[in-house]
Amino acid sequence: MTAATPSKTGEPIATASRKTLSEERRVSLLVLCSLALVIGVMTGLGAVVFRALIALVHNLSYSGRLSFTYDANVSEGASRYGDLVLFSPIIGGLIVVFLVRRFAPEAKGHGVPEVMDAIFYKRGNIRGTVAVVKALASAISIGTGAAVGREGPIIQIGSALGSAFSQFLGLSTRQKITLLSAGAGAGIAATFNTPLGGVLFALEILLPEVSNRTFLPVVVATGAATTIGRILIGPDPAFSLPDVQFPMVASFNLQETAAFVVLGLSCGVAAWAFIRVLVFMEDGFPKLARNEYVQNVLGMTVIGLMMVGLTRTFGHSYIDGVGYSVIQDILDHKITAASLLSLLFALKLIATTISLGCGASGGIFSPSLFLGATLGGAFAAATSSILPHSGLTPSSAAIVGMAAIVGAGTGGVMTAIVMVFEMTRDYAIIVPVIVVVALAAGVRRSLINETIYTVKLRHRGHRIPKERHINLYLVKQAQDIMEHRFIVASVGTTLKQAMTTEDTDDARAIVVERDGRIVGLIPPRSGLWAESHTNPDVLIERFAEKRLVICRDQDLLSLVFARLRRHRAGAAVVFRGVSRPRVSDIVGIVTKRVIAEAVIDSYED
Repeated sequence: MTAATPSKTGEPIATASRKTLSEERRVSLLVLCSLALVIGVMTGLGAVVFRALIALVHNLSYSGRLSFTYDANVSEGASRYGDLVLFSPIIGGLIVVFLVRRFAPEAKGHGVPEVMDAIFYKRGNIRGTVAVVKALASAISIGTGAAVGREGPIIQIGSALGSAFSQFLGLSTRQKITLLSAGAGAGIAATFNTPLGGVLFALEILLPEVSNRTFLPVVVATGAATTIGRILIGPDPAFSLPDVQFPMVASFNLQETAAFVVLGLSCGVAAWAFIRVLVFMEDGFPKLARNEYVQNVLGMTVIGLMMVGLTRTFGHSYIDGVGYSVIQDILDHKITAASLLSLLFALKLIATTISLGCGASGGIFSPSLFLGATLGGAFAAATSSILPHSGLTPSSAAIVGMAAIVGAGTGGVMTAIVMVFEMTRDYAIIVPVIVVVALAAGVRRSLINETIYTVKLRHRGHRIPKERHINLYLVKQAQDIMEHRFIVASVGTTLKQAMTTEDTDDARAIVVERDGRIVGLIPPRSGLWAESHTNPDVLIERFAEKRLVICRDQDLLSLVFARLRRHRAGAAVVFRGVSRPRVSDIVGIVTKRVIAEAVIDSYED
């Protein structure tokens, strides 16, 4: 707090009061939740329209028919165009490059890094144009064969809707970020029919703060988007699981444990490889050619050749688009050969990273599920003779692998666990999924600290804080951080007398008392040392804060912070006892300096 300072004649000089840098509108939590409801409905409708666009483009470019009906979980076989399907991703890629370059460069890539960048470095601002361009560009990329997913785009679309809506209403940065994140969570919830997964994605990956004022709007938005999705798309989960069985905890044996441990370690290495290859491709394509159109043609030609080669060999292109049909075939026991599953894992990893590296617009969530399913299925098939009693089948291992690659690659460990549970609706998967995801995430972090979302921003010098939910300092008590040295000055004491009794500067707080009663507090570093030389006879009580904050030595810092904010005070008096404190009961002062030190000490390298 800045106190009124006296002039050389003893009259107080009015100082500027604390003002915000910009006038920002803040609404109540109830209004914010109502706005989140609108954003959830808009995002749910956006997800339906986006899927329809993908269906239209895919049907035109792959099957040669005009239709908005397309089930990505059903294998279609060879394209109607035969080997000419080679040109589908090339033509689509050129259109995408034009759209992105001309209207919204932020729409390039898999979307989530741009959302995170907007939250932490752009005050939550995303242009509304991004939602439209991202929808068109990603629908064209996915529909024409780029090996990318539809979840990243709908996350960015939902975020853009939330941000644009907030900017139109002139909301504060904090509430803008909340609605942006609510739109992102709503997008992923509507796409996968996983409301809890959508909530956790927003909380775990995007939001800098987890509290009622952020949690409730996200829940409202994801619930609304899920409801819209279930009405217009259907209530079924993303994948059908007819007969997958998981052993319960009590039935675990040594082989089962060993199988899950090795699978977790393998998924961690795979997630690391996915991140590293993606970085290599995103850095490498600009070096091949400066022109973005040439980069895209080079990359999409490789994708087209893969589609033609796989179709000629196996009768299906496999690696193009979201890849849900391959995942469903693994779950239905239609693809069980370890060699084919391993081949599909390797080709999808290369195809996805090439697609994103050369300029496609689409997500990495679906490719992560594909990689996890193929790796898990291949692992189970390859180890069936070595570990015959492990209980793993290609389909059950595929489910665990999906959660592990998503959790390790994105850093959203809880999101991956809950989303896979919502997709399968089988409680027995929880224990093996937790074990494998935890191991995979640990291995990935030991190999590379960045996730597949944050590694792209690191090259821009934009570090996303991984410690944003560290709040354990709030369990400390006032006595744990308080300063024990302070000055006590009686009413009527002059500046000269107060500043020369114990200190040669104003680094200590000054408690002002009258007859043993506390009447005021002057925070440290209030500029009184310099003032004592120019106006030595001014009385000390003129500088005391009128909004005195008092707390007990055992009060938690969360309570102390709340009181300091409520009273806009610069420091708090700490006392020991149960009755109204007197000067003799004071044991310390909580200042902003010691608060900052407590917060800083809670962070880890």
